[in-house]
Amino acid sequence: MKTYGFGIDIGGTTIKCGLFDSDGSLLDKWEIKTRTMEKGKHILFDIADTIKTKMAEKSLSKEQIQGVGIGVPGPVNELGEVLCAVNLFWENVQIEKELEALLDLPIKAGNDANVAALGEMWKGGGVGYQNLVMVTLGTGIGGGVIYNGKIVTGSNGSGGEIGHFHVEDNLDVDCNCGNRGCLEQVASATGITKLAKDILEAENVVSCMQKKDDISAKDVFDGVKAGDQIAMKVADKFGEYLGKALANIAVVVDPEVFVIGGGVSKAGSILLDYIEKYYNSYIFRGCQNTKFSLAKLGNDAGIYGAVKLIMSEKNV
Repeated sequence: MKTYGFGIDIGGTTIKCGLFDSDGSLLDKWEIKTRTMEKGKHILFDIADTIKTKMAEKSLSKEQIQGVGIGVPGPVNELGEVLCAVNLFWENVQIEKELEALLDLPIKAGNDANVAALGEMWKGGGVGYQNLVMVTLGTGIGGGVIYNGKIVTGSNGSGGEIGHFHVEDNLDVDCNCGNRGCLEQVASATGITKLAKDILEAENVVSCMQKKDDISAKDVFDGVKAGDQIAMKVADKFGEYLGKALANIAVVVDPEVFVIGGGVSKAGSILLDYIEKYYNSYIFRGCQNTKFSLAKLGNDAGIYGAVKLIMSEKNV
């Protein structure tokens, strides 16, 4: 009997859904709105409803479904509990137990960044490796650690939160996490924009970015490709922050490869040049052969990784 699985990636605005067959082929994908009102109490009911609807549409029985894997924007502990997911307004949600009761199917949940890392290992930029660290560079910075093919969650489900690695002592504003000086503040898309504005203000040099009303990370790397000196200076500072942070992470985790994803990674291989430059200048000799790769699954990494959670449980 041919079997299938569902991969669900819960975001603050939309929930991405995928139907996969047992070899990991994506057969169908769709999105539903994330209804976060009333402390997100509708979210699991909506997920259950859309899965039931898709099963009916495809004439799939429960016996054909291996289960449902879910990525959540917050820590998930080993009991399948979400103690806090700020963007969903969740506190102490027993996601696996509650969704299993609604669907009568096996459920496996994980942090969304960790799950995306698993997806990239399985079908994306990390194919061929069993030990990797994924870095997602977007509005913030997410991360996921995979060791021997398995997600490293830590005792509280916070393993891989590399965006809150401390890298700068001289910032005058707090990170969203409440600390100050986090990697996310200086190397995310938001951080790159702040770096660009600061350097433009301090340097008396003509730059193509001066014509921009609202500088983006894309503008910075477009400027780098065009040979803009200020853009190159911003990219160099970004690379120093991230390269040094990854060098420190490497001596703890010792991955085979760093997979770089998120919106900023669309800059392409030029992004890796700046990161690797500083990684190689700071790295411990025993970790100097670590590879760097760009993520390949884009916004689908979460649903691939989510379904792999349940496929892993079934040893597929």
